Amino acid sequence: MNTSLNLDRREFLKVSAAVGGGLLIGLYLPGRLEAAAGPHTEAEFAPNAFLRIAPDNTVTVIVKHLEMGQGVYTGLPTLVAEELDADWNRIRVESAPADVARYANLRWGGQAQGTGGSTSLNNSWEQMRRAGATARAMLVAAAAQKWNVKSGTLRTENSYVIDTNGKRRASYGELASLAATLTPPADVALKPPRQWKLIGKHAPRKDSADKAAGRAVYANDIRLPGMLTALVARPPLFGAKAKGFNAEPVKAMPGVKAVVAIPQGVAVVAVDFWSAKQARDALRVDWDDSAAEKRSSDELLAQYRELAQQPGAVVHRAGDIAAGLNGATNKIEATFEFPYLAHAPMEPLACVVRLGDDACEVWAGSQLQTFDQATAARIAELKPEQVTIHTLLAGGSFGRHANPTADYIAEGVAVAKATRALNAPIRLMWTREDDIRGGYYRPLYVHTISAGLDKRGRPVAWQHRIVGQSILTGTPFAGMIKDGIDITSVEGAANLPYAIPNMLVDLHTTQAGVPVLWWRSVGSTHTAFSTEVMIDQLAVAAKQDPVAFRRALLKNHPRHRAVLELAARKAGWGKPLPKGRWRGVAVHESFNSYVAEVAEISIADGKPKVERVVCAVDCGVAVNPDMVRAQMESGIIFGLSAALYGEITLKDGQVTQSNFHDYPILRINEAPRIEVHIVPSHAKPTGVGEPGVPPIAPAVANAVFAATGKPVRRLPIRI
Repeated sequence: MNTSLNLDRREFLKVSAAVGGGLLIGLYLPGRLEAAAGPHTEAEFAPNAFLRIAPDNTVTVIVKHLEMGQGVYTGLPTLVAEELDADWNRIRVESAPADVARYANLRWGGQAQGTGGSTSLNNSWEQMRRAGATARAMLVAAAAQKWNVKSGTLRTENSYVIDTNGKRRASYGELASLAATLTPPADVALKPPRQWKLIGKHAPRKDSADKAAGRAVYANDIRLPGMLTALVARPPLFGAKAKGFNAEPVKAMPGVKAVVAIPQGVAVVAVDFWSAKQARDALRVDWDDSAAEKRSSDELLAQYRELAQQPGAVVHRAGDIAAGLNGATNKIEATFEFPYLAHAPMEPLACVVRLGDDACEVWAGSQLQTFDQATAARIAELKPEQVTIHTLLAGGSFGRHANPTADYIAEGVAVAKATRALNAPIRLMWTREDDIRGGYYRPLYVHTISAGLDKRGRPVAWQHRIVGQSILTGTPFAGMIKDGIDITSVEGAANLPYAIPNMLVDLHTTQAGVPVLWWRSVGSTHTAFSTEVMIDQLAVAAKQDPVAFRRALLKNHPRHRAVLELAARKAGWGKPLPKGRWRGVAVHESFNSYVAEVAEISIADGKPKVERVVCAVDCGVAVNPDMVRAQMESGIIFGLSAALYGEITLKDGQVTQSNFHDYPILRINEAPRIEVHIVPSHAKPTGVGEPGVPPIAPAVANAVFAATGKPVRRLPIRI
């Protein structure tokens, strides 16, 4: 990917000098040399940028990715602990600082530090294992030197080096200072799967106890001396600007310290949230909406439908689509519509900023540390290295914290800069209403699909057109747009796995003033729905069982077939259901993981109720099966919220929803029984944070189709 940060790529390959008496190891990793030696005390053994061992035998694993509930604070330490042979109970976790030279996401070309695209385990798989294996080798070498024996006579277990001949043992903490004096090995062997004790097994989560006890720290938990709270009045229309406001009467309100204009709107700064909220409610802003987006959702949809009747930019072509459609004996055409969607994480956006003359500190659930740091530096008129990002836990994100514009960080720093005279740290807070109406939505889309069957019921043609905004345009990731094609708009459609000889996928990228952003599972949120619903329609038209129909078309995709067959078997596909129950199925690959889901529904009061979901997932090595299951369950619940309820609508450009009463999420009494089955694999692990989402909406829609005979072509589902 390209970035606009003007980072010198050569710096990514430089090995930093050792600091504070620790030891530097240059680890060769796929695509880069990893600079090492994070901050530590002289008493600690810090063999690389990812772990430290203290004299008390505590192993600190430095995690470069944001923990937002997906389990990365457990998954990545598991990789280190496995190769280190560390005692899991002695592992603690620390968030990495913003430092792209040491903590870049390797799946993003090593040019940015951040979390997203279900890449955390995948890009760290070898990196973290090598970090642990290298430290283990040095500790063994230290024990061999101390006891004057050969390393081959020693073994490791539970954070101890053990002399199998003399029955001596020394803890890693005891050996740390000696290990720090040794030359690191040029290469290390990683354990074969048969020797794994943690990978693929149960390891208790490292963040659960603190969350359960209320010790977990989020942005709103930060308290600094003299800290003030800021809320921002943002324009009701996207693209409007403030041109005047009633500052003086608001400043006179209790607890209010300042009312200032910032690029994003008008900020009210007060001693606490309630004072700031009351003052913001009293604020009257005169908005200039001359450049604002004023169209309603219905107007946008009408324009998208018109575009969908015209050829777009070709994304994928195979065979002769015209000949295929003309030669089909049975042709089906369908239009699918998808609304804007808010991320709506349980923790609304927040950050704390402390700005000085030559330094800036930011506390936040930072998902794109490189961009957040650069944005803060630009606004504060500092160098990036003068900005410290303290990455905290995030209470969900689903993509919202991964905003290349760093919008809420930018607001916090802008307020701190505008109120510098107050000499106070600023806590910027968003309310739920701010979150729902704040933009950066999953885009609105319209799809059309024309497909044809031959006289034997085999698909011979598939024409798929997609209309919607680009989420990459105007971001540092815009370099991923090739020949006008934003791959995130068409993923899941451009790589359709079904064996259909004549295919055409094209795209219209639209312009609208509504800010958009990736949303959990990105393009597959809509492409999985349109493709899997259409496949069911073709199966019914061909008078074939939907699972058998898919299986035949997936002859060249064994991993798709495997999850499809596993989910169908575990769901009892083909066996009779109780009266008033229906099943639907969907299978989809996203982020290199393969997921099939069977939804079993009933219908009450004209609405579908999802009773049971059976999920099969192939994500390569399941580093922690419990977390794989948890993330599939999470994705299913998240996807059901969108499938049954999710919809952001505009009226004359203004968002009509505001909170969970009119942007509802699935309630606990609506949650189905969920079963997750993991396909055994020795392939490199792939993502699980996102791939559980795409199949659930089409699986439910296909169950509704089975129940009513009417295909569902618009989300949220309405019967």
